[in-house]
Amino acid sequence: MLNRLAAESSPYLLQHRNNPVDWYPWGPEALTRSKTEQKPIFLSIGYSACHWCHVMEHESFENPRIARLMNEHFVCIKVDREERPDLDQIYMNAVQILTGRGGWPMSVFLTPQLEPFYGGTYWPDSPRGGMPGFDQVLAAVESAWRERREQVTQQAAELTQYLRGGTIRESGDTLLSDELLRNAAAAIQRSFDPQHGGFGGAPKFPHPMDLRLLLRAWRRWRSPAALEAVTVTLNKMAAGGIYDQLGGGFHRYSVDERWLVPHFEKMLYDNALLSGAYLDAFLATGVADFARVVRETLDYLLRDMTDPVGGIYSTEDADSEGEEGKFYVWTPDEIEAVVGSEAAQVFCYVYDVSDQGNFEQVNILNLPKSIDQSAQLRDWKADELRQRLAEWRKQLFDAREKRVRPALDDKVLVSWNGLAIDALAQAGAALGDLRYTAAATKAAEFILSQMRRPDGRLLHTWRRHENSAPGTARLDAYLDDYAALIGGLVSLYEATFDERLIDEAVSLADAMLEHFEDPADGGFFFTANDHEKLVARQKEWHDGATPSGNALAATALLRLAKLTGRADFLTAAEKTLRAAAGLMGRYPIAAGQMLAALDFYLGPTPEIVLLAETSSDLTATLADLRRRFIPNRVVAACVCAGGENHSAALATIFAGKTPQQPPPTAYICENFSCQAPISGHDAVVAAWHRLAET
Repeated sequence: MLNRLAAESSPYLLQHRNNPVDWYPWGPEALTRSKTEQKPIFLSIGYSACHWCHVMEHESFENPRIARLMNEHFVCIKVDREERPDLDQIYMNAVQILTGRGGWPMSVFLTPQLEPFYGGTYWPDSPRGGMPGFDQVLAAVESAWRERREQVTQQAAELTQYLRGGTIRESGDTLLSDELLRNAAAAIQRSFDPQHGGFGGAPKFPHPMDLRLLLRAWRRWRSPAALEAVTVTLNKMAAGGIYDQLGGGFHRYSVDERWLVPHFEKMLYDNALLSGAYLDAFLATGVADFARVVRETLDYLLRDMTDPVGGIYSTEDADSEGEEGKFYVWTPDEIEAVVGSEAAQVFCYVYDVSDQGNFEQVNILNLPKSIDQSAQLRDWKADELRQRLAEWRKQLFDAREKRVRPALDDKVLVSWNGLAIDALAQAGAALGDLRYTAAATKAAEFILSQMRRPDGRLLHTWRRHENSAPGTARLDAYLDDYAALIGGLVSLYEATFDERLIDEAVSLADAMLEHFEDPADGGFFFTANDHEKLVARQKEWHDGATPSGNALAATALLRLAKLTGRADFLTAAEKTLRAAAGLMGRYPIAAGQMLAALDFYLGPTPEIVLLAETSSDLTATLADLRRRFIPNRVVAACVCAGGENHSAALATIFAGKTPQQPPPTAYICENFSCQAPISGHDAVVAAWHRLAET
């Protein structure tokens, strides 16, 4: 029998529709029943690609005996954390306070007033490894609720009050200076692993925001150590098992310190953020391999993760056929069956494939030595080896496509799509690949046309119906939806100079200020002022796997302020930076994106206007600018004769600027002061060179 989750759109909730648990989605029906019957709520939060969520489902939620206990004593609610990050944020904070750790699946017990009083993550169905069985947990919680309810509710009220206090300012009296940046870069570098790359020990996460911050530190102070930390880390990740050597794209994280064994799920946000980090590194160093990784990663998104309507899907699971990583691993015999015996010997040597295996008797493809090193050691011709390996990788990829794929979570989230639009737009411009620009444009147009309320406010999630009928957008958007999309639209404008994109970005920024800003203490709440009333309204300051909503908001508003001249955007961004100053000083590794926003704020941040009479005059000069690592700049451009009417939002930046001879003409301004116009391709390119060196 199907339970109530059968009517939901989330792939994660639908995975549980056949459970014997009487699951409810979060909503009035479940919450009213809890109050009416005075039953506590068991709230289970996870996501579709979560391996241990699948394990707990199989062990406990499919177990009729445990399901009877749950149904008899609790109102059971299942939530997709990707659909409801507001709930996940509040109750994860509670679990971390209660237990000292967090993770998914997240399991938390609430009073009928939605106040948390007990929680944890994964529990096995029976006692194991020092953990109680889930049936024991249920019995203990039920007993406490029945026999000590007053004590339980008092504890829940106190914890909830503490959660509400999490909206206080993070700042103190810390000044917004480059000393914050210098100290942050030093702190991040102290945790750098010079042997394997990355930061800290196992498990190892990619830290794309910190890598991009270190590149900014290298540019600001020409610090060789900062650049080394970035390049070693990026090279080691791209050579490791965390990177899909056949299909492109990155897995979530590595369980070991040398990037060999990943947790095999693939997340849109990781691949968007890492594409940006590799692109920055390519622009900073000119190393072609970094550009290759960008292309392969974005090609993966276009090939496997993009809906025909333009939206980009959320995740691919770690598991296939019930085994984690089965889709990705190989034996020597499997490789030989595809490419032949002689080729297999060479391929297996280069990609670390052996009979004994490097992961549970099978092999994760990785490069312990570079291809050039393998060629030198075996006296092979490097260029010929590269060509043959590319051919064999294509054959193996085609063979792998016939395997049972990991499950796909095909919902479209505005926030993660905003990050992807940003990466695609910047890569399309820098690499001169119109496919990426077109994909970013299509995703943006889809969101702006299909994921909004009638009043123009954003909706958070969309998914195609299971019968392939047109999809439905639902759930009011959160801060990171607005902030990430605004940032993506600004990057897409700078790639296409379609002024409608800036109009849309300004409209969304106005809505973000109206509904999310905290004008008293600075920064932005995660939920809007007219959002469903929850037990706490919190602010997100710390970066996690994605940049914090406040950091994304500060970054987007600073860029928009430079393009539009809007003082209110600059003021809101500055107040956000000041509110986060203490965090940047105390915990810089949790504030990489906010520190990047601070770097932009401190400048120098040139405002570049480029005018030309023909598109050909514009294209070559722009291409040169886009190949340079100048992260703190904004660019407006048009093919125009001067005097045209621009978008009202861009009127200030174009005001008084007319093309000169010879074309094109560049105006470079900063802090309301402009240099004399520069005309002619060679002179303008020389100006780009000077900007890149300052």
